[in-house]
Amino acid sequence: MKYLHTMIRVQDVDAALDFFVGKLGMTEVRRKENEAGRFTLIFLVADQDLAQSTAERAPELELTYNWDNEEPYGGGRTFGHLAYTVKNIYETCQSLMDAGVTINRPPRDGRMAFVRSPDGISLELLQEGDALEPAEPWVSMGNTGSW
Repeated sequence: MKYLHTMIRVQDVDAALDFFVGKLGMTEVRRKENEAGRFTLIFLVADQDLAQSTAERAPELELTYNWDNEEPYGGGRTFGHLAYTVKNIYETCQSLMDAGVTINRPPRDGRMAFVRSPDGISLELLQEGDALEPAEPWVSMGNTGSW
C-alpha cells in the first residue's frame, strides 16, 4: 500500500488557492476539469514533496470543487487536520498573520501552531527539527476559535 493524497472539498477555488498556494506556498501540479461530472480537481504539493510528487504523484493534497454545489460543507468530527512541517514556525505564522490568516493555536512552545483554510480545514504547522526557543509575541498569545 502507498499513500497518494488527501481530498478536501472547497466552496471557492480562488480563496482556496490563495490560502494554500499564495499564503502557504504550495505548488499546483495538475488540474482536471470534468465537464460531464461538473467538478474540478486541483492537486497541490508542499515544496519539499515536489520531486517525489513529480515522480510518483504522491503525496498530494486534492482540492475538489463541485461546480453546482451552493450549500456550505459541514465539518465532520471524524476528520482532524492536515499536518505540515515548516522551516521556521515563527516566520511562517507571522507571514500568515500578515496575509490575514488567523492563528488559532499560536506556536507558544516554538513547535506547533494551528490555522484554518477558508473552508474550515484545520492545518497543523510543525517546526522542522527541534522546537525554537519560546518567544514573544507567541508566548503570550491565546488560542482563537477552534483548531
